[in-house]
Amino acid sequence: MLPPTLHNEQVTPQEAAQEYLQRQAARQSSLAFAQYVDPTYQVNAFYRHLNGMLDKVMAGEIKRLMIFAPPQHGKSRTSTEIFPARWIGENPNLPVAVVSYGATPAQKFSTSTRDIIESPEYARLYGDLSHMGQPIKIREDARAKGLWRLGYPHKGGLWAGGIGGPITSHGFGGILLDDPFKDWKQAHSQVYRQSVYEYYRGTLMTRLWQDGWVIIIMTRWHPDDIAGRLLAEEGDKWCILRYPAIAESQEERDKNNKMMGLPIGESDPLGREAGEALSPVRFSIDGLQEKRENVGERAWANEYQGAPRLADGDMIKRDWFDTVAKVPSGAKRVRYIDKAGTQGGGAYTALVLMAEYHGTYYVEDVVRGQWSAHQREEIIHKTIKRDTQLYGKYVAYIEQEPGSGGKESAEHTIKKNAGYRIKADRPTGDKDARLLPFADQAEAGNVLLVSGLWNHAWLEEMTAIPNGTFRDQGDATAGAFNKLTGRKSSTKVGRASGLYSSRG
Repeated sequence: MLPPTLHNEQVTPQEAAQEYLQRQAARQSSLAFAQYVDPTYQVNAFYRHLNGMLDKVMAGEIKRLMIFAPPQHGKSRTSTEIFPARWIGENPNLPVAVVSYGATPAQKFSTSTRDIIESPEYARLYGDLSHMGQPIKIREDARAKGLWRLGYPHKGGLWAGGIGGPITSHGFGGILLDDPFKDWKQAHSQVYRQSVYEYYRGTLMTRLWQDGWVIIIMTRWHPDDIAGRLLAEEGDKWCILRYPAIAESQEERDKNNKMMGLPIGESDPLGREAGEALSPVRFSIDGLQEKRENVGERAWANEYQGAPRLADGDMIKRDWFDTVAKVPSGAKRVRYIDKAGTQGGGAYTALVLMAEYHGTYYVEDVVRGQWSAHQREEIIHKTIKRDTQLYGKYVAYIEQEPGSGGKESAEHTIKKNAGYRIKADRPTGDKDARLLPFADQAEAGNVLLVSGLWNHAWLEEMTAIPNGTFRDQGDATAGAFNKLTGRKSSTKVGRASGLYSSRG
């Protein structure tokens, strides 16, 4: 016999049967539940995987889960608004805590969950099919945004508050910590990071009941944020879901995971090929690339790839560089070109113009982009032509990659620029070591930047070396400096091995 439908519904037996099956599925699957209570919920590979992992939390298979996903991709809607409603429906005596950087965002999550529980769809799931013969409803006298409770005989409910908020006398079967840092400023305050850590350890965890679960959903702003500390202290206890906005190559993924203390050799969680978007319906690859250009490499690595970088740099520090309006007259100049051959992905082509005047070095101009082979050669030609017109005596160097392909590519560029002073350069040895002479002069205060629109992207990439995704501007900068100072292209690795300890 089919279970009764809602009052006043006129449905056929077939419709009633379909409704029954949908309800049964929603009781058994987080994805089906999300679709049932939110008809606008769009299913994609990301949501399938994320909901599958939340099913494991529901089943008790996962007790500690971290979710790193880019902004505006629906991670909070799925994990912090919809999932608690399902948990409470299936576990009406196990309350949930939702915590964020402030009470306002936490209570916004709480309100969304409360709205789901008070929806007709939810009533179909946990009304006639409720526990102990009583429907799951929110008490009329206990429905505040910051704390609401279920009606008798159920003891569950939801408490919502900000970091530092009092939760005395409350205990929880599950805790959701969603974005404990509001922004870059909070995340880069050592005092605030410590306060988040102490609140988690000294307050939240003392309110978690035995066998309770914890889910942390956050943007990675800093390597030493709460996620970084917990991974360092008890990484073996946590299941980590890192969903980069753009899928990494295996090399990139291993490099980032190693830096964060995560296992290497793992594939993309969705099985994507390198360069594929996380949720193409929400953000296409073109939209993500535009976003990347707008936010800069460090913010991109932190917020969108879930691989945090230090703000001030590891090998090269941001505060080493001042800007000036122009280079003094009579300076010596070199343009160095680091080519990339893939359009729209992979490495960038970078053309760095550097000048020297009386022992001071100027990064004067940077041209950078991901272009097709034809576009790249046209831009290189126009840049060399313009430089020659502006500066007269001038030499450009094109980096020659190893092998016959690299030689042919360099020769092609030189041939296309016949009549201009352009030479091939074959650098060898460690890239960090080749950059070290420039870094030494920058640290000594002998390098200035000519003010330009390229400054931000250049600084973002330079301060992310050696852990950043890209270093094409860094390689071209090293090449330009070494040619300008007459250093050999091959630099021994020896001194580089002590680089990071000497620079802090």
